[in-house]
Amino acid sequence: MAAVTQVRIDQVAREDLVMFVNACFSCTGQREFYGDARGQSVSIEFLHQYILGNYRRLYARTLAAGINHFNQAQIILNLLAAGSPAAEEDRREEGALIAATLRALPPPRAWRVLESLRARRINNRRARAIAREYLAGRADLAFDAVKYRSKLRAAVVHGHVKLPGELGPFLIHGWKKRTYTQPLLEAFRQAHYTQEAVYALPYTVAEGLAARHGIPRDVFLQRIEPRLTAAERLRLQESAARDSGQAPPVDLERASLTKLALYALALKPEARRERREALHTALARAAARVLERAPVSLGRVAAVLDNSYSASGSLEKRRRPLGVALAAHYLLSAASRDYRAFWTTPVEDAVLVGARGQTDIATPLLDALAWGADLVVIVSDGHDNDPPKAVAELTRVFRTKLDPERRTALVHVNPVFDAEEYAPRSFGTAVPTVGVRDAEDLPTVLGFARFAEGAAALAELERYLSARVRQWLERDARRRRSEAPGTSPAAEEGE
Repeated sequence: MAAVTQVRIDQVAREDLVMFVNACFSCTGQREFYGDARGQSVSIEFLHQYILGNYRRLYARTLAAGINHFNQAQIILNLLAAGSPAAEEDRREEGALIAATLRALPPPRAWRVLESLRARRINNRRARAIAREYLAGRADLAFDAVKYRSKLRAAVVHGHVKLPGELGPFLIHGWKKRTYTQPLLEAFRQAHYTQEAVYALPYTVAEGLAARHGIPRDVFLQRIEPRLTAAERLRLQESAARDSGQAPPVDLERASLTKLALYALALKPEARRERREALHTALARAAARVLERAPVSLGRVAAVLDNSYSASGSLEKRRRPLGVALAAHYLLSAASRDYRAFWTTPVEDAVLVGARGQTDIATPLLDALAWGADLVVIVSDGHDNDPPKAVAELTRVFRTKLDPERRTALVHVNPVFDAEEYAPRSFGTAVPTVGVRDAEDLPTVLGFARFAEGAAALAELERYLSARVRQWLERDARRRRSEAPGTSPAAEEGE
């Protein structure tokens, strides 16, 4: 009886952890096509508190599992709020994971984490030590003081950190101090009086000062262009497309795969047709760069890609489900020996894809299975409504009657979190569902799919997370050794 009870306990623990990791891949607390932001936030916060309270060691190790930045930040804050674990080994591992993850976060996200320590009144010794270590590791605190001034000030005051040189007075007095010897700090001061100094500042700071000086938008963008990061160029392109304005050109060779897909989808159809070859080449090269960092080799692969109307996303996540599907198309094509794509609404060219129509996953799935793929990857938000629940019945019959030996692997990749189910919406028990935020997550989530399928035991999941922790900490150590002292963060990508 005791053995049966332990098996059941392990099964529940594995299911809980798989659900949590899946949620952390896809949920960002933002509005989705079928769900509001409030429901998302309440649901994911409940999961965080539940897993932290019941499986603290594995909760911390989830930081290394490849989850998205939003949930990494939440885990850091929750662990710091909970104080240090009792066991010395757990304290060392948890502290190393928190510090490494904070360093790996995009700077805007990392500074928001440190700012949130004050908002949540988390001021224990470990939280102060983590803040001091992060500040000590920044390449150029003067740049941070200008670009993230309020967040840096919150971290310094809350953590009782003493800054060198003029940084302390700058955070207190800002541009009202008479002069600074540090060039960037002095440029920030002068920019409150002269237009020329504005163009020596980071774009996000310069933008507000340009408006204060009454500099025309087109003149400002033309002159600030050399200081724009790749992420800022992409954001300007999307806002320009909405407002019919002009934006600086984008270096297609530097953009990440999913951001590049979203950029392409934000262009008007005629612009996409004119630039089809350039966009196609850039997406293919971006997929190749992903595979250089995370190699994966697949055989005969069919992708069932959802481009129904719900793939248009929400106001906060415009076209993200469709962007993930387009990026996944290029990534799977590059990783496969033989590949075919099956869209819910057929398209003449992937670059020209749009979101329209009902969600009929069953028809392209039947075509994919008939093609004889070794692996079928479904990229969809899980709302199969034409007809409803057709995929669940189709995959059940396929598994029980046509392919009981599981010669064909089925995986559902879902970029949308369902707040009511506390997980990405699934197509039933016959096909495992894994969450993603970006197509770049695919190499990770394909490896995680065996846990979502329920075939792996809790011990195997624990070994998987433990191995990810070792890899994560080793990668952090290599990154710290390779970073040149004094490297300017001016070209950082952001989020």
